[in-house]
Order: sequence, then structure tokens, then C-alpha cells
Amino acid sequence: MESIGGASISVFIGVTVILFGSAAWMTGKALAVAWKPWWQGVLYGLLLGVGARFITYALFQGELLSPSAYVLSTAVLLLAMLIAFCLYRTHRMIQQYPWLYERQWFLHWREKPAGTRKLET
Repeated sequence: MESIGGASISVFIGVTVILFGSAAWMTGKALAVAWKPWWQGVLYGLLLGVGARFITYALFQGELLSPSAYVLSTAVLLLAMLIAFCLYRTHRMIQQYPWLYERQWFLHWREKPAGTRKLET
């Protein structure tokens, strides 16, 4: 079976994508709900990447100090965090300011045209 950082692909999916990916998702959601900027999550993503590598090493005998595996794990976690951040920030903007913004895409909003801005009650 192929490996990523000295552990199997199933270990990578289980530990990085599912376990730490859900933590990254919750981090992105927390940043968006608290009106924090997205870049504050980068440090959290780097630390989650370290945690994912350590759990892979400690429980599944993966390589701890594998730079390529760390970069891959951290990139997956930062992507999950950014998607969650954009999704929840868009939802928050549309819910809090429905007379100003409308959903453009599921990850972004736009201003309503000037003629359609009405305060909905």
C-alpha cells in the first residue's frame, strides 16, 4: 500500500482529513463567527499540522519530521479552515445584513443593487 509520510493513505485520511480536518473546520467557523480576519487562522493551521503529524507518528509509526508530509497535512487543514471561514462568514453577512447583501456564490456575497435595498421585517 502506498504511504504518505511513512503511514498509509487510510491513516492520512483518518487522522489528517477526518480528525484534524474537523478541528480545522471548527477553527474556521469560530474565526468567522467572531468576526476575526482569516489570516489569524494560519497559525492555528500550522499548529494543527504539527498535531496531525505527531498523532500519525505516535499511533501509526509514521515519520515525525517529514517536511513533505507536514506541508501536505497543513495545506489540507488550511484549505478546510478557509472553506469553513468563507462559508460561515458569507452566511453571517447575509443573515445580519439582509438589506445590504445577497449570496453570490456559496462562499461569497455581493452588495444588492441600489434599487432593491429594502429592510425586510
